Amino acid sequence: MTNQRPILWTPSADRIANARITRFTDWLAENRDLEFFDYNGLWEWSISDLEGFWTAIAEVFDIRFGRKWDAVLPERKMPGADWFPGATVNFADQILRHAEDKPDATAVILQSETFGRTELTWAELAAQVASVASHLREMGVTKGDRVVAVLPNTPQALIAFLATASIGAIWSLCAPDMGHVAILDRFRQIEPKVMIWQDGYIHAGKQIDRRDVIEAIASELPSLEHRIVLPVVADLPAGAVDWNSLTSRKTDLNVEMVEFSHPIWIVYSSGTTGNPKPIVHGHGGVLLEGAKQALHQDLGPCSRYSWMTSSGWIMWNSQWSALSQGAVVAMFDGAPNHPDLLEVWRFVAREKLTYFGAGAAFFTGCQKAGIVPRDTLYFSALDAVGSTGSPLSQEGYDWIYGAVRPDVWLAPISGGTDLAGAFVLGNPTLPVRAGEMQCRALGNAVRAFDDMGNELFGEVGELVCTEPLPSMPLYFWGDEDGSRLHDSYFDTYPGVWRHGDWIEITEEGGSVIYGRSDATINRRGLRLGSSEIYRAVEGLDEVQDSLVVDLEFLGRDSFMPLFVTLSEGVTLDDALKGKINAAIRAGVSARFLPDEIVEVAEIPRTLSGKKLEVPVKKLLLGGDWEKVVNRDSMANPDSFDAFIAYADSRA
Repeated sequence: MTNQRPILWTPSADRIANARITRFTDWLAENRDLEFFDYNGLWEWSISDLEGFWTAIAEVFDIRFGRKWDAVLPERKMPGADWFPGATVNFADQILRHAEDKPDATAVILQSETFGRTELTWAELAAQVASVASHLREMGVTKGDRVVAVLPNTPQALIAFLATASIGAIWSLCAPDMGHVAILDRFRQIEPKVMIWQDGYIHAGKQIDRRDVIEAIASELPSLEHRIVLPVVADLPAGAVDWNSLTSRKTDLNVEMVEFSHPIWIVYSSGTTGNPKPIVHGHGGVLLEGAKQALHQDLGPCSRYSWMTSSGWIMWNSQWSALSQGAVVAMFDGAPNHPDLLEVWRFVAREKLTYFGAGAAFFTGCQKAGIVPRDTLYFSALDAVGSTGSPLSQEGYDWIYGAVRPDVWLAPISGGTDLAGAFVLGNPTLPVRAGEMQCRALGNAVRAFDDMGNELFGEVGELVCTEPLPSMPLYFWGDEDGSRLHDSYFDTYPGVWRHGDWIEITEEGGSVIYGRSDATINRRGLRLGSSEIYRAVEGLDEVQDSLVVDLEFLGRDSFMPLFVTLSEGVTLDDALKGKINAAIRAGVSARFLPDEIVEVAEIPRTLSGKKLEVPVKKLLLGGDWEKVVNRDSMANPDSFDAFIAYADSRA
């Protein structure tokens, strides 16, 4: 079947010739005697010769090993793959090597409502990391200890992380706007020795005081031996160490080289039900995945990179793949809509960013607001735009090309916290099609499977990965027998990673993500991801947001309610319901018309912006609301009340 999605961008000959992925294939030809007809040939080699591919990444990106490996991958298995046994590395060492080469160059820029605009050179960054690491050692922090933090997306968080990693201790971070219970549910599992926090911040022009909440959290962590506070709203509390006193010691950076699979950080699943899963990744795995991602994102020492992210999202961690290439990383700490939605775009233009990424919801919000940044701002340097978090609609693609820059390379990605990386990525040597991600990531054996484990092309199936990756979780903290890890990814297709997304892989090798597979719409045998319905419904000016679930009852027909949040001044009358149904009929299929349309004030979302389809589905199928959702993991916990009331009305 011919691909009907229109091509929106085609790379120039110069862009192709100068792309890092082109230089990578040239290196393979010169050093490994390997040549490929097209990208798909390169991808096939990368997933069949895993040892050859990942050692090539290590060589091309000059990964600094303290000791070389005894083997690359002794046994291909999932879970339990043991990558590069015998090798030693350190993530902080790899990042801070740029302080040796260009000490006076800018490493990090911060634009913050709380702190204003600041810059750090590579020498300043390395010096502060060395100082903080020295103090942590004096506090008794050693290899394997946990250092946790509640900090925003600022250089202080980066410095604390690199200092922790340089010792071989294990880092874990939560965003300061997360709820008390959500933070405790995470940190209590891992028994930290040190906790670092900021006592407040400014957001949307308002001072937010977090002293009582975070000090209460610290008091409920009996393992804590030291509390470090960055004071913003008040004086230092009794018994705490001032962060500012830790950053000025003159000392050399003393990096502990650790095993390739030594834990670097603990990140968490969204935690919408039950306790969040504490996912442990290793130094070497995230280094290799980050290097490969920089290859796909075309990042190098001349790049000026920013991803608009909360510190509680895996994209915070992902920023450092750009930093590892010597790029300037520009951090945005504030409300993206204050004083208006152009504020972020002013930041992009002012900092002359070459690469800007954000969650798809941000771009959709800009589209809905009708703003056209290019009318008032000049994006002279902007070469690439990234998107993730949820599928970006074709209309979102059109908005970026029409409202931001018509010749920009748009490269949405899809992956997850689980693997600290992406399954599908961009490629600056390939065309961009509306609503489609360009390619499966090198080294990632991504496929679409049907229920029986058969591979699909041109059809929607389960996103799976059939070969191990270096950045897959080492384990879940506290999961002694590995059963929780197995049940999370490997219980559907033995030995194959099932990610939980619907994906369609085109004949050309591109892909479309249709949303979470466990929130599937299945109407009379026709299976559909919810994003197609959202695209039709949210394309209407009257609808700001929506959520749909398919309730399948044993022995009865399924029931599919559609919940909508309306624009100001709009009423959900019969005329609007008819318009919504007509949009679904035209854009999707009459088979997917909702059984009921319900107005709600807000659609419930996770802290990373994803719609809570599965908890709503479980609630409406009769689940106890206290068990189906963890409100402290929500960005807008009060929004769930309307769904509880709706469930009660149907009981």
